[in-house]
Amino acid sequence: MAGVPAPLIAPSILSADFSRLADEAAAVEGSDWLHVDVMDAHFVPNLTIGLPVVESLLQATDIPLDCHLMIEDPDRWAPPYAEAGAHNVTVHAEAARDPRRIAKDLRAAGARAGLSVKPNTPLEDWLEVLRDYDTLLVMSVEPGFGGQSFMPEVLDKVRTARRLVDTGHLTVLVEIDGGIGTDTVEQAAEAGVDCFVAGSAVYGAEDPGRAVEALRGQAAHASPHRRETTRE
Repeated sequence: MAGVPAPLIAPSILSADFSRLADEAAAVEGSDWLHVDVMDAHFVPNLTIGLPVVESLLQATDIPLDCHLMIEDPDRWAPPYAEAGAHNVTVHAEAARDPRRIAKDLRAAGARAGLSVKPNTPLEDWLEVLRDYDTLLVMSVEPGFGGQSFMPEVLDKVRTARRLVDTGHLTVLVEIDGGIGTDTVEQAAEAGVDCFVAGSAVYGAEDPGRAVEALRGQAAHASPHRRETTRE
C-alpha cells in the first residue's frame, strides 16, 4: 500500500461567508480541494451560485476547485465548469441523461469527472458507468442544504466502492459529503473514504485552517489504508 495518498480535505464554501469568498478561500489555504456546491432550485430545493462565481473564485485562489453540480441537465451545463478550469466536476447520477458522455466531455475539457449518488440511490446500478469516472461522491445527507446530520448507513456504499478499488475493478477516488466533522470523519475513513468534504466543521471553527489539519489528522489515523502504509 505504499503510495496511498494522504487523506484529502475539501472545505465546502456552502458554509462560508458568500460576501467574502476570496478571504474564505485564503483561510483554508492548506486544503487539498475547495468544494463548491452549485444548486439550481430544481434538482434540489435550494439556490446557491453558478458559473460566474466559480470563474471569479478561480481567479482568487490556487486551491483546486471541486465543483459539485446539484442541477438539472448536467449534460448541458457541466462541461463549461471544466472549461473554466475546475479541477473536479461532479454530476448527479439521478440527473444525468448520458453519464458516460458527460464523463468524456469533462475529461476532454481538462477536468476530472465525478459521479455522485444520493443516500437512497443504489450504488450497484452505477458500477459499470463508474468505470468512466475519476471520482465517486457518496452523499451522506440529502443534497440541498448544509448543516444536516450524517447518515451512517451510506457507509456500506463506501465499503463496496473501496473493495472494488482495492481489487482493481474501479479506479475512482472515493469522496463523501454531508455531516462530516470531528465526530464522523473517523467512521468515514475506516470505511475507505479518500476525500472528505467538510462545511460547518471547518468554517464554523475559530481557525478554519487548523480545523482542516485536525480533520486530516483524524482521517489519516483512522484509515486502514494509511495504517497499513505506516506499518510498511
